[in-house]
Amino acid sequence: MMSALHLEHRNDVYILHFDHGARNNTLDDAVVDEFNAALDQIEGTTGNAALLITSDDAKFWCNGIDLDYIKTRGMSYLVTHFVHRLDQLLLRLALLDLPTVASIGGHAYGGGALLASACDFRTMRSDRGYFCFPEVDIRLPFTDIMTRIVELLPDERARRELALTGRPMGGAEAAARGVVDAAFGAEDLFEHAFAMAATLAGKDRATYAAIKHALRRSLHPLLDPARR
Repeated sequence: MMSALHLEHRNDVYILHFDHGARNNTLDDAVVDEFNAALDQIEGTTGNAALLITSDDAKFWCNGIDLDYIKTRGMSYLVTHFVHRLDQLLLRLALLDLPTVASIGGHAYGGGALLASACDFRTMRSDRGYFCFPEVDIRLPFTDIMTRIVELLPDERARRELALTGRPMGGAEAAARGVVDAAFGAEDLFEHAFAMAATLAGKDRATYAAIKHALRRSLHPLLDPARR
């Protein structure tokens, strides 16, 4: 089976690449397994570091849940199994014990936008790609955990509009409205995102994690007991 992700370690920055453009970098059980394995590897390290999440596909950063995959198993599978797994991955990423940066070089839809929201910081391509929560239009309400993740976005008006209208937001607008921290042209995006991650990697890991966990303390009770 082709790997959907690969993890690179460059100096003090771990770079997690979405690498399955043939499937629009969508999420299924195998991808969640790979994502968790990468986080296992990072959490098993010591010393200052940061995580940068990027995509090797120019069109899609992450296009959310693989609905074709879900259809082969039935919607009950989505509700009773997969959504819980995605929820726990979102919480784990949101509480990872080091700085996290999303470098959004293409579309981030649904579960992809949620993964980006779980990161501490976001950069986005200014001229191509959309940030979008389409759940209101595809009749898939947010879970309580997904709602908490959306609420991590700093601008209340922007996140309310995104969640309630399903309107795609381009990178320049997303930056202007605080959904992402900055937007850059395609040729500059990764360089700037990596520089941000490298700067954050210089922070004391334990101190950074303590501050982040304090800011996000309401998420802790939602984790599976084994990860608290």
